[in-house]
Amino acid sequence: MIKGKITPIRDNVLVSNMDFDNRTTNTGILLLNDDGKSEGIRPRWGRVWAVGEEQQYVKIGDWVLVEHGRWTRGINVETDNGEEVIRRIDNDCILAVADERPSEF
Repeated sequence: MIKGKITPIRDNVLVSNMDFDNRTTNTGILLLNDDGKSEGIRPRWGRVWAVGEEQQYVKIGDWVLVEHGRWTRGINVETDNGEEVIRRIDNDCILAVADERPSEF
């Protein structure tokens, strides 16, 4: 667990809220956790938690779609709002940016 402020350097991007849990479609069908299986190979959305001072394309609070596997293992960070899992993503593998959390189904 890391306590305190984390600031990415250069143009690095840190994200939180990447979804690796079970998913439910709009029609109510439950899709079990597929992380680590061939079905789990898909891009994932994450909320931008922090950006380096040279980052020009995304800002804190944006939602980014990242190519499968182009993120680091999560680290637990204690913030004023509780505990969050933070990951560094590969800037070259950002596929899309959205202002609000997109619905995958």
